[in-house]
Amino acid sequence: MSSAAAPDQDAAGYCAALVRDQDFDRYAATLFVGTAPRRALLALAAFNVEIVRIPRLVSQPLVGDIRLQWWSDLLGGTAHGGESGNPVAAELLWAIDAYRLPTAPLRRLIEARQFDLYNDPMPDLAVLQDYLDATVGGLLQLAAMVLRPAPAGPQDMDLHAAHAAAIVLGIGQLIARLPYDGARRQLYVPKDLLARHGSSPEEVFAGRPTKALQAALGELIAVGQSHFAQALQDLPSLPRELRPALLPLALARRDLDRLARPERDPFQPEERSRLATLWALWRASRSPAFR
Repeated sequence: MSSAAAPDQDAAGYCAALVRDQDFDRYAATLFVGTAPRRALLALAAFNVEIVRIPRLVSQPLVGDIRLQWWSDLLGGTAHGGESGNPVAAELLWAIDAYRLPTAPLRRLIEARQFDLYNDPMPDLAVLQDYLDATVGGLLQLAAMVLRPAPAGPQDMDLHAAHAAAIVLGIGQLIARLPYDGARRQLYVPKDLLARHGSSPEEVFAGRPTKALQAALGELIAVGQSHFAQALQDLPSLPRELRPALLPLALARRDLDRLARPERDPFQPEERSRLATLWALWRASRSPAFR
């Protein structure tokens, strides 16, 4: 960690409150690390919140593209106006400097999130995995770099472990959000997977829990469970200091099991309580296998 001066505590408090309100899973996971790295992790999570919510705040994709470009310009040092009064931008730049973080994963995340601005369906599983690598995996890699005991390169966390964890977390999130994304005619379930089971995007958009759609979702959940098994195999070889970066896997384990219930209606929203989230993370933090 460098000796870079941190922004004032108001900016840090703003980021913490934003993440606690908009992404409680990531907020809760930061409670199991020290104060200094926690501030940087919250800065990264707050940046992610800002990027994720852009599609909900704009009425036209072009406006969303402009907002995404502003964040990209910020990372490149060419943003024009607004950064000095933006607490998330201030905290993000501090975290990048203080922990010597590469900006490439953040740029890749921004680029991948352009998909969220349009109504193009996710074409296939390979494209989905690339998307999850960029949007979820990049944050995992950067979190590991914040938690590293000494400066090192971007390979601090084994790339295979980060990839597996990103697929697990991402699949759980996209299936849980199916009712909301479907209502926006946004499709993250791969289109070719739907077709293979005799389903279609229109069934998702109409909110019809047909057997064909259930079968397609079941296959996608099985992909997540397979990657979860791989992530568990990678855990023992992960340095102890970096394990908290993968702590959300404990939540994904329970979520995938719940989402896989055959009687479950995929269009009926289910919220995990904050108490259940904290309990699962606390138990996992004390278990070598995140149980």
